[in-house]
Amino acid sequence: MSIQKQKRETEKPCSKPVSLAQLKQLMNQEVAPFADHFDQLGKFTDDILKKLAGAGFWGVAIPERFSGSEMCTADFGMLCEAVGGSSFSLLSLLTVHSMVAQTLLKWGTEKQQSNWLPKLANGESIAAFGLSEPNIGSDPKNVEMFAKKEGDSYILNGKKKWISAGQIADLFLVIAQCEDDGPTAFLVDKNTPGVSVSPISGMLGFRAAMLAEVHLVNCRIPQDSLVGGVGFGFSHIVGTALDYGRYCIACGAVGLGQACLTASLHYVNQRKQFGVLLKEHQLIQKMIADMVSEIKASRALCMQAGRLRNEGSPESIIETSTAKYVASKMVNRVASDAVQIHGANGCSENYPVQRYFRDAKIIEIIEGSSQIQQLMLFQYANQTFLFDQE
Repeated sequence: MSIQKQKRETEKPCSKPVSLAQLKQLMNQEVAPFADHFDQLGKFTDDILKKLAGAGFWGVAIPERFSGSEMCTADFGMLCEAVGGSSFSLLSLLTVHSMVAQTLLKWGTEKQQSNWLPKLANGESIAAFGLSEPNIGSDPKNVEMFAKKEGDSYILNGKKKWISAGQIADLFLVIAQCEDDGPTAFLVDKNTPGVSVSPISGMLGFRAAMLAEVHLVNCRIPQDSLVGGVGFGFSHIVGTALDYGRYCIACGAVGLGQACLTASLHYVNQRKQFGVLLKEHQLIQKMIADMVSEIKASRALCMQAGRLRNEGSPESIIETSTAKYVASKMVNRVASDAVQIHGANGCSENYPVQRYFRDAKIIEIIEGSSQIQQLMLFQYANQTFLFDQE
């Protein structure tokens, strides 16, 4: 089979441009202008959440057979870029929601899929991913939440922390230690007796992501809520979810970097120092040029990762990790320069670059910190390039 023919058979056709265009327009008109307001509120209003649901926003990672409007990888990446440039808190919600949906698509039973995916697609239910804990962040295989088998149910006890959308989620996909069998994934309905949610506020960034600590106390979870089999939590579920999340966040980081660049360009074309516009100063020109080159490089890596993901290539995992690592480093440099260009104004709530700067730092931590990505890249290099030379 030729490469061209194989590509035609493996790639998904892209969704209609109007769908992506409409969602990007919604970001420009209904989200970006009010993102600082949502940030100050510490949440998104019911009104905007309903508008997003009506536009099909929550179903972009879910197939049509489950009432979704699944986008191809390229369109989804471009949407994440647009959302990230409008409000990274909103992208955080879309990311965890889509991570749960994709996990159910790959590992869920038919009953789990038919019960939850249509609700997730139309926004009737919002999903959150429960992995991080007060004592566990980058070491998911050692989660402390415990699941004990009791008859045809499991009794779950423990806490999850830093959960995006935790305050509004209707469904939690949580990872718990299942006695002697290791990390296991469970679907937990928010209405299950023993589930309680404590809002988290005062964060550096992602202030509208409605973060929460989720407490499970003697929660009886039916056996058919187990996802992917006992002991599959770390090896299968976490890997699927985080890989998808990294792609979302990497593309979103490009969008946030672009927002920093746009804000800086507007500012340097209006602000004067030493009798001339800021854009006339060579040091400013260099900072802008560096922004452009780094954003373009990160976007190219995201596009490469997206292409490989669309083709189902095994290389897509390391390419996604690379894109997430580079884009997260990039957006921190770009956001820092954007604040520097704005001077004291950049530290004021009257300018969005202060929010960009705060959100950028969180990107280096979520869905696998920069240090975790470095470890993955080292292991890949050590296995691949050393082997090539032998």
